[in-house]
Amino acid sequence: MLLPTDTVYGLVARADVPEGAEAVYRLKGRAARRPTALLAADVEALLAAVPELPESPLRTLLPGPFTLVLPNPARRFAWLCGETPEAIGVRVPELPAPAAAAVAAVGTVLATSANDPGGADPRRLSDVPPRIRAGCGAELDAGELPGTPSTVLDLTGPEPRVLREGAVPAAAALARLEP
Repeated sequence: MLLPTDTVYGLVARADVPEGAEAVYRLKGRAARRPTALLAADVEALLAAVPELPESPLRTLLPGPFTLVLPNPARRFAWLCGETPEAIGVRVPELPAPAAAAVAAVGTVLATSANDPGGADPRRLSDVPPRIRAGCGAELDAGELPGTPSTVLDLTGPEPRVLREGAVPAAAALARLEP
């Protein structure tokens, strides 16, 4: 499915079965060793899926344009974690209402940007490569999105690290985590 988020259009599938990840990776042309985010419509759904997640950063930064890499001690959703099953990327974007309803209906989805690896981030549904659109069973169109991907923060170590500066500048993202 193609889904609008608060940043770019995403390619999503059910997160609770490895076959969803396999289909998304195949369609996108992405290596299975690369991690993919677990996306939920709200923090409560995310905590229901991965109850070991630390609540503080979730409640501080989400919902919003962040992907958080957090400890995954139970190694849940290992098929989304690539080569690091002890960590999991999670996301709770500010979704348009129809997209939020679709995600809430299944609890969690796996999500990656709906572009070719290394390609431009899709701001509009029409920016999604035709072969990806053709391979999806459904798509939601929310018009033009900001087009800058989420800021990715690694919170698995003693200090937060910015893995990718995106919709929120690195300094502003780190400042939100300060006590």
